[in-house]
Amino acid sequence: MMNRWLRENSVAMWLLTILRVYIGFKWITGGWEKLSSGGFDASGFLTGAIANTGGEHPSVQAGWGAFLQHFALPNVGLFNVLVPIGEFLVGLGLILGACTTLAALMGMVMNFAFLFSGTVSTNPYLLLAEIFIVVAGANAGKIGLDRWIVPYLRTRFFNRRNKQQDTLPNQHKIA
Repeated sequence: MMNRWLRENSVAMWLLTILRVYIGFKWITGGWEKLSSGGFDASGFLTGAIANTGGEHPSVQAGWGAFLQHFALPNVGLFNVLVPIGEFLVGLGLILGACTTLAALMGMVMNFAFLFSGTVSTNPYLLLAEIFIVVAGANAGKIGLDRWIVPYLRTRFFNRRNKQQDTLPNQHKIA
């Protein structure tokens, strides 16, 4: 019942738009601060998260800490580029309502990564809101560019496949 309301109701569409733009603003400002600061460096964050894998009550689990230590930290240059650009693009997608579900999903991935790394901050709130946006699907982006993007993608990729199946030789149709 709630799922149908989120996916089809016009009141939900307006509420999701407000929520989407607010979350997008949070993401785009975080990304812009990192992009415009003259150089974002995630090595301190990663080192701190790795340090939090020890002790009696670690805030970072050992498996995630191993990933950070053996993959993320040696490739910090890649993360120095991906994090600010990713944050900015998630924000832009949510604000414009362009590829809304994908933008919210990528925001969720980053929120989970920050949470796994021991940073609570606003991540749980953003994550919860992004779940509503993902569950709402296309209704979350109807007041935005998805109003045109989603129908275009549906006709471009899904109807094309159906037309190809209809023109296959020796295909028997049952009436």
